[in-house]
Amino acid sequence: MKRFAMVCSLAAALSAASAANKPERIEWFRDLGLGLFIHWSVDSQLTSVISHSMVGADEAYLKRYVEELPRSFNPKEFDPREWARVARLAGFRYVVFTAKHHSGFCMFETATTDFNIMNTPFGRDAAAEIAEAFRAEGIAVGWYFSPDDFHFLYRQGTLISRLRPEVLPPNNPELLELNLAQERELMTKYGRIDVVFFDPPTNAAVPRDDVVAEMKELIWELSPDTVVTRGEIETPEQYTPGVPLEGAWEGNMTMGTQWQYRGTNEHYKSGGELIGAWIETRAKGGNFLLNIGPKPDGALAIEQEARMREMALWNMVNAEAVGAVRPWVITNEGSVWFTKAKDRNTVYAFVPGTDWTWGTRKTVTLKSVTAREDTRVRVLGQNDTVLEYRTDVTPATEWEQTPEGLRIRAYRAQRLYNDRRWPNPVVLKIENASPGLQPPEVETLSEALWGPKGAKLGAELRSLGDAPSVQVGFEYRRRKSTAEMYEPDDPWKPVSRKMTSMAAPGPFSTVLGRADPHREWEYRAVVEHPKVRLYGQSVVLRPK
Repeated sequence: MKRFAMVCSLAAALSAASAANKPERIEWFRDLGLGLFIHWSVDSQLTSVISHSMVGADEAYLKRYVEELPRSFNPKEFDPREWARVARLAGFRYVVFTAKHHSGFCMFETATTDFNIMNTPFGRDAAAEIAEAFRAEGIAVGWYFSPDDFHFLYRQGTLISRLRPEVLPPNNPELLELNLAQERELMTKYGRIDVVFFDPPTNAAVPRDDVVAEMKELIWELSPDTVVTRGEIETPEQYTPGVPLEGAWEGNMTMGTQWQYRGTNEHYKSGGELIGAWIETRAKGGNFLLNIGPKPDGALAIEQEARMREMALWNMVNAEAVGAVRPWVITNEGSVWFTKAKDRNTVYAFVPGTDWTWGTRKTVTLKSVTAREDTRVRVLGQNDTVLEYRTDVTPATEWEQTPEGLRIRAYRAQRLYNDRRWPNPVVLKIENASPGLQPPEVETLSEALWGPKGAKLGAELRSLGDAPSVQVGFEYRRRKSTAEMYEPDDPWKPVSRKMTSMAAPGPFSTVLGRADPHREWEYRAVVEHPKVRLYGQSVVLRPK
């Protein structure tokens, strides 16, 4: 493979030692809330896992992959303008497209390799068309970029892997040079790039952030306002953290089990599950980056489009509750989740809609919210004045502050489905609200050690909040392996049926004696305030 010179010296490009995400751009990013991830590459024709089938493959498979797939890639139904229109309706405020995934196939025009979309029957720069289409809809543009390059390793004669030291760009100068050259193209040829998501290989000896250190520096040297997500902030994959993370973070999740389009044997999450994950992520202060995988012909799979349109209907009603918001004093009271307007004393309460049909009234009591004289409450999306076909009913929202909490009585008065059974959350907008409690603070400690009777789990009660005493304990569950990432989580189980009362901050512990010491578990602290039940972050318990 031919080598190519850098346009400027590496030293000059990486001179800004203090480069990082700008605080004001992080705030801008957090306000976006919802991003559209798009995984699409040349092997979508196989509806296989994207890129990873090259790892462990024999010579014959690799030869067919790099030679045959580009010959037949011709997505005649590709219409990014339609993708972008649906995305805007569904509430997506930024897009992250796989410009290059691990295989090394470039979905953009590049001078660095022949393994790119211009050398296919399609022969068009998909990345350029996607950037133009989404910008036209007011959606910020971002790239996913993999520092892996299996095609490069194959041509170089290096065994394809994600863990061996020689495949890491810092240890493979030619690969690093290739990546920097491709980055330069992506950051200079396609207009303003707002977000970059790196997906670097890593092993225990080389932290993920170190793998992309030089690449991040080049991004910020070329585009100081670009926000780097993975490689710079937390990006939990396929799960939502148990507690709000510090600062900005971005959860990324698939609609089904696969990132790229899977033609058969796929199992999609329901629209309600996706909306629920979106709400929970925003309640915990994160951005929700939800993935689609277009079909090989460039069209959106009907299952994916249908879920986006279900999100669009919910977003049309409730957009402000998941936009420029931050966490409330607690994330949830049981099944009711909360967000708070970034710059106002407005709280949004997300109430399950599964048992709340059109034309009926529901009473909700919120213990973490207190009304004031100037408090106003209404159901988002409706005027609280008209109930269709029922002129004898005025569906006004009523509320009163009680010793138990803020009691709200509200009607479902907006008909969204013909059968009047809208299953997704209904949002109560509570203006001029005050906190109804000061929650306790608890930290799960990570120094769990196996002993003869089991593993000793520890936690620290940092504060009782406004309670004279609280109950504390622990929960645990089996930790999924990487291979089980797409399987449902096991339910949390109490370590002990009896909780411990604490009247002052301090440490507490217990012994987990029922767990197999030869496998991985996870555990978390539990604290019961008189009004709410809260949890510490989950911690991994390694095998003995």
